[in-house]
Amino acid sequence: MPSKGKKAPAPAENAAENYYRLNKKAVEDLVSANEENSPPVSEEELKKYRSRSPLRLADWLKALLIKFWFNGAVCFFFLWGLGMYLPSTLDLLFVTGIAMGIVTDLLVNNIFRFYAKTPGANDRWMMFPKRRFVTFFLNILYAFAVLFLVYTLYNLINAVIISFTGQTDSIPLGVGPILFGLFYLGFDMLLIGMKRLFGRILSDARKNLH
Repeated sequence: MPSKGKKAPAPAENAAENYYRLNKKAVEDLVSANEENSPPVSEEELKKYRSRSPLRLADWLKALLIKFWFNGAVCFFFLWGLGMYLPSTLDLLFVTGIAMGIVTDLLVNNIFRFYAKTPGANDRWMMFPKRRFVTFFLNILYAFAVLFLVYTLYNLINAVIISFTGQTDSIPLGVGPILFGLFYLGFDMLLIGMKRLFGRILSDARKNLH
């Protein structure tokens, strides 16, 4: 004789309830996830989910190519593109310096952060690796400094060529995206290297004091 009490839940109802609980727990775990409570993942496991390009480049070469390409692009669109509209060299360099600083802060550095295998892995390619509000303006000031060095190098090379050829009616070496990109990249990496070297010297000095 069937019992008059509460009916036992059907298997379908149990399955639906369990499914709801599992999904609710998964969402709660995802929302509350952080570096402290997340389980460690091996490098081999991470490699399975990274996109694999048929052309594999070393990290240092990839970083240099990214910097070089954007340097040349700024030269093409601003030094070349605005040359006929801004006849003053000082005005042209001022606009180009602002553009280079903005491109570095908003595009180049963010690309480095995006494809870094681990957080901070590409900091060595940036003058100001920490993303803060003030770094936007610091990158613009830094671009002015590098641009001044590039401009000085062009003048020095042209002065040497003119001293040998004696031709003063034209500029021997004009500004082009490829050579400008290489010059800017060279001074950029030189200054970043000096900063890292100075940082290591300071760090070693502090350790010796303690």
